[in-house]
Amino acid sequence: MNGAPPKLELMEPASPEALVPSYELWPWLTAAAIVVIFLILLWILLKIRKPSPINLLALRKTAYTDAKTALESITPTDCRETAVLTSLILRKYLSTAANDPALFETHEEFISRHDSLQALTPETRATTEAGFTRLASLKYAQEIPTANPAEVIADARSLLETLHQGFLK
Repeated sequence: MNGAPPKLELMEPASPEALVPSYELWPWLTAAAIVVIFLILLWILLKIRKPSPINLLALRKTAYTDAKTALESITPTDCRETAVLTSLILRKYLSTAANDPALFETHEEFISRHDSLQALTPETRATTEAGFTRLASLKYAQEIPTANPAEVIADARSLLETLHQGFLK
């Protein structure tokens, strides 16, 4: 051992805060503020924005022309098939023009429903019920009816005209 022993000097320990990684909150606060502002703007936009009104007259006119075209394109084979096709066309017209679920109902459900065709006048409702009852009797007869298919199409056109003119204002 030669020489003098080293002099021991006590040093201050390092601060524990220096060992902890820095955790800054401002990026998270900024992101949260942006999300909150976006949600508030979205809510305001949805509150202010009103749904565009549906032009019922144009919708009915389009449904009418589609139904009229479909009725004209039927090639009459037998009375039952013609009755089925005309009934489908008229029910499709009603489902579009009157917003009625007639397309998805049986004849009995359609007739027994009290709130059916509320957009039509009472006279038109009665005519419609009679027209669909006649079509149902042709569709569901045990034997194929001997009625003229052209008459069934003409009756369906007449019923379509009655329906189109019979809407409440």
